[in-house]
Amino acid sequence: MADQILDSNGELKDAAKLMSATEKKCPSCGAALEFNAAVGKLKCPFCETEVDIPAAEKPAEDPEKRGKLAGIGQVQKEGATDEIELDLNNLEKTGNRDWGTATKVFNCKNCGAEIVMDVNSLSTTCPYCGSNHVTEAGDDAGTLSPGGVVPFKITQQQAGELFRKWIGGKLFAPNAAKKSAKAESFQGIYLPYWTFDAQTETDFTGQYGINRTEHYRDSDGKDQTRTVTDWYNTSGHHSEFIDDELVCASKNHTESFLKSIEPFDTGSNVIYSPEYLSGFLAERYTVPLDEGWNSATKQIESHLRAAIRNQIERENSADDGRVDKMKVGYSKMTYKYLLLPLWMSSFTFNGKIFQFVVNGQTGKVGGKSPVSPIKVIIAILIAIVILIILFNIFGN
Repeated sequence: MADQILDSNGELKDAAKLMSATEKKCPSCGAALEFNAAVGKLKCPFCETEVDIPAAEKPAEDPEKRGKLAGIGQVQKEGATDEIELDLNNLEKTGNRDWGTATKVFNCKNCGAEIVMDVNSLSTTCPYCGSNHVTEAGDDAGTLSPGGVVPFKITQQQAGELFRKWIGGKLFAPNAAKKSAKAESFQGIYLPYWTFDAQTETDFTGQYGINRTEHYRDSDGKDQTRTVTDWYNTSGHHSEFIDDELVCASKNHTESFLKSIEPFDTGSNVIYSPEYLSGFLAERYTVPLDEGWNSATKQIESHLRAAIRNQIERENSADDGRVDKMKVGYSKMTYKYLLLPLWMSSFTFNGKIFQFVVNGQTGKVGGKSPVSPIKVIIAILIAIVILIILFNIFGN
């Protein structure tokens, strides 16, 4: 009888098949293949043999449910993951939990990051903070598996070059930070995101402003003009379909940090297959689906407020608009659980960890560069010397 192991659903599966899903062997030399962003295929790092990733099969689904979701108004992209109906009473109970391979979770005792890895993977270094306090935390049974993946388009070498140019433009960055701009210092990792679709129907009240020119005399008796806005009450309805509202499902990063490298083209996602994770790490989501939906509604309503303001101005040929109250109704809500690609690196300066990130799809660089106090002092001294010289030249 073939060896069997437990998968992430606690079900017995053939060990050889599970290993072949995540550690495909090179047909030429037998080495483990890795996903290569440059060619979009599995590639041997030794003999450079390329192997196509087989098309992932979508799980069987209820035809009635499929028809219901298809009626939202979107055309599902061929090869992309399906949206899952968002049932607010049974969140996370209907999602898929099969990662396609046996997995386990590593936990960083220093920063708290949780990384999903193949059951045979070993790790001693955290990709987020660079610490060695990484220990196995068990399997990820009960955790939803991703429905889709946005594959890497930027290679590790390209990420290092993009970062080198970015930090090279930071005048006060320490020289040590600039020297750390090496491709091998970047770790490829998939970050978890929720995306939400919804049909919104909003009743609103507000005001629109019409500008007029008013003539008056100032304190010296001179004629002057000023712009005055007259405000009028209004109300109405706004209907809009929200497509792929993105919410990061990780608590290990600040919103501003991640916003700096957005946007992602989530429409180019493909159905999740473990081959895409070959050679990369994947962070397990720490923001539950219900929290993700709450964050999404705040983002959506901020967007709706701006859209309604524009609608008020447009419909009334107004110069300005204000929204007083909104009553938003949601229907046909669906969600996707996606893994989005990042290249991450960290740099420790004066006891503080600085994270750098490169969007693995677009190449956009983000992060907060450390500042060298010595460089700042030198710049101030140079500025003072220049001012003294200029004073001596022109002061006389």
